[in-house]
Amino acid sequence: MRKEVWILLILAVLIALFLSPFASPFPDGLERVAEDKGFLEKSEGKEIINSPIPDYIFPGITNEKVATAVAGIVGTLLTLTVAYGIAVLIKGRAASKQEIQERHEQVSS
Repeated sequence: MRKEVWILLILAVLIALFLSPFASPFPDGLERVAEDKGFLEKSEGKEIINSPIPDYIFPGITNEKVATAVAGIVGTLLTLTVAYGIAVLIKGRAASKQEIQERHEQVSS
């Protein structure tokens, strides 16, 4: 990877480390509406998919700020890894199409 990518990766991890513990403790918009309309309790404990990092707190760490910072780092790294994988797949597919088109042009000329 290029040097700029590494700098951005380190910057993203540092932001996740130092800013995630200061995230708002208030519920997000959907949770707030569920609270206001009185159906939040109906969804509690009925998860379709178990989150590896429930409520943005990494399990097994007792200090809440540290658990939130670790969850921020893990979430950032997972997101960047998935985005990088998708970019590699798209780039590879685009390169393959270009190779096929070039071979087709060579054969037809």
